[in-house]
Amino acid sequence: MTLEDAIKKAAPSSRQAYRAAQRRWDSIAKPLGSLGLLESVVCRLAAIKGSSDLEVPKKGVVVMCADNGVVEEEVTQTGQEVTAIVTENMSKGMSSVCKMSKVAGADVFPVDIGVYRQVHGDRIIQKNIRRSTANMTKGPAMTRQEAIKAIETGIEIVSGLKEKGYGLLATGEMGIGNTTSSSAIAAVLLDREPSVVTGRGSGLSSEGLARKIKAIEKAIEINKPNPADALDVLSKVGGLDIAGLAGVFIGGAACKIPVLVDGFISGISALVAVRLCPNVKDYILASHISGEPAGDMVLEALELEPFLNARMRLGEGTGAVAVMPIIDMALAVYCGMSTFDEVNIEAYTPQE
Repeated sequence: MTLEDAIKKAAPSSRQAYRAAQRRWDSIAKPLGSLGLLESVVCRLAAIKGSSDLEVPKKGVVVMCADNGVVEEEVTQTGQEVTAIVTENMSKGMSSVCKMSKVAGADVFPVDIGVYRQVHGDRIIQKNIRRSTANMTKGPAMTRQEAIKAIETGIEIVSGLKEKGYGLLATGEMGIGNTTSSSAIAAVLLDREPSVVTGRGSGLSSEGLARKIKAIEKAIEINKPNPADALDVLSKVGGLDIAGLAGVFIGGAACKIPVLVDGFISGISALVAVRLCPNVKDYILASHISGEPAGDMVLEALELEPFLNARMRLGEGTGAVAVMPIIDMALAVYCGMSTFDEVNIEAYTPQE
């Protein structure tokens, strides 16, 4: 499915199904609205499916793995070799998201979309577009066509997972230097100074943070990304993992599958997707608020309220996976709880 075709297929979610799910919640023998966000997320799942008849979905985690040429500017604590190592560890079930996903009942799908070297592992989806982006302080990170290809890779993966019965996806990423790329996109799309949206990533010193901010400022000055054109921004100062995840969000909307935002990088991917196709917003679910400075700014721009504020900033999809059991519990109540009529209790009524 092309990007153009996916955007055409991404229709708004069903308000009728949302209201039907809300009526079901109001009929359940408990105080009205007492499960808070758990109730609203189920209503959103109904809107996405187009039906208030729901069940616990088959769950997957799509982890886009790619390197960023901007690491040449010493904006990270570790080198590119870590991206490849962790990607291969995911194939072995040895990374953090793999351990958490096992508990949550989700399958992990690591995708090599731009790792700097060949990675090996039976579970790795081999979709490498180029071996790392270019150094964005010296020119565009990638071509516009490469950005589109990466987005379409994400769309393709979602389409394939839908055919296999997956009904809820989480987004994750692995890529040394990708908070630098994400912060650059945030600065442009949110119209904020790089110093405001840029954090320490995986643990930079104050000197390292200063280099990171300077690199972002230089990249924006040299490339002059157009904030009105999300593809232009993505190709000039973005990353292949970000582009691939943007495709996962767009693919979710086209295939009517809810997709969980993870942290800052995943949130930036969602923001790019929404700028490309506003209807995508109906299919995005929040998970947690990232510890990165712009984490809350991105969620605010997407009009999403997170379930957790656990000060997480690991990435890989760990925050998104952490809320999957919460969604399962919400669905367990929604699908299995008795109604007021069934237990002969007078129903609650809304009060002024």
